[in-house]
Amino acid sequence: MIRRLLAAIASLFRKKPSPPPAAPVDVEVPAVREVASNHDAIIPAPKSEKKKMPRIVKCGLIQTSLAADSSESIETIRNAQIERTLEYIDQAGQEGVQMLCMQEIFTGPYFCAEQNPRWYDAVEKIPDGPTTQLMQEYAKKYKMVIVVPLYEEEGAGVYYNTAAVIDADGTYLGKYRKNHIPHTAPGFWEKFYFRPGNLGYPVFDTAYGKVGVYICYDRHFPEGARELGLNGAEIVFNPSATVAGLSEYLWKLEQPAHAVANGYFVGAINRVGYEGPWNIGEFYGQSYFCDPRGQFLATAKRDEDALVTAELDFEKIREVRHTWQFYRDRRPETYNGLVRL
Repeated sequence: MIRRLLAAIASLFRKKPSPPPAAPVDVEVPAVREVASNHDAIIPAPKSEKKKMPRIVKCGLIQTSLAADSSESIETIRNAQIERTLEYIDQAGQEGVQMLCMQEIFTGPYFCAEQNPRWYDAVEKIPDGPTTQLMQEYAKKYKMVIVVPLYEEEGAGVYYNTAAVIDADGTYLGKYRKNHIPHTAPGFWEKFYFRPGNLGYPVFDTAYGKVGVYICYDRHFPEGARELGLNGAEIVFNPSATVAGLSEYLWKLEQPAHAVANGYFVGAINRVGYEGPWNIGEFYGQSYFCDPRGQFLATAKRDEDALVTAELDFEKIREVRHTWQFYRDRRPETYNGLVRL
């Protein structure tokens, strides 16, 4: 009995025989390239290393000479100007332009060359006036954002130099009123016609991008250009009426500088030719686009009515701002002197 019990205990501690060796199996070792590929699929690259797809927006500017003599009735002048401009809007629509802007107060001459109450009758309401409503129809027709510079009536005797902004579905988004009003020779007597703007520096979130507006004389003031950038503008349109001998040497300096300092695109528009009876100088055209590096992308001739277009890659804004960190490094707490009255 005792002998059998001891034999059973001994069998529990005996080592089991090792199993026979398994047959060798061929194992394929993945190539280094495949391992790297799988690794990238599992762990995405940091955001800063991702390649951004281009965001191309085709933009256009319309520059024209005066389509009727300034001695004609205001209604005749307006109709002639609109008819001429609509030809270019149709051309822009056929060419696939997505954002479009005309010259300053495009429905008439640059009447600020004189101080004459006659031109007060050139005002119209925004957005309820006929020109804004017409442009809403064209914006919807061509799925095009349109910036419409007009002489605006807010109320009797209260007038502004304004640009309405219309989205690609025809929706009226809002307006910008020119903030800086000149009153200077040889014929820029604008304080006789316009109150200074009171809407700040709005940026309009359109179907294709964020649009800011700066009108003519505004371009001489970098403060508003910076505020448009702070408000998110990706492109700033500057409809103008300016003549040779006064501002031409600045025309291709200031606005590319705004584009560089603020990291956005600029579309600058000027009218064309001479306007009598004032003849204060040649409106020298040369409407252009420049990019956030200040490089010129497309420029019209100085003496021809034209539609100038360019394809703008709005993704370039990010690329440039990652190089030049002006928004990061600005010091607004040290600029109190800039806003001292």
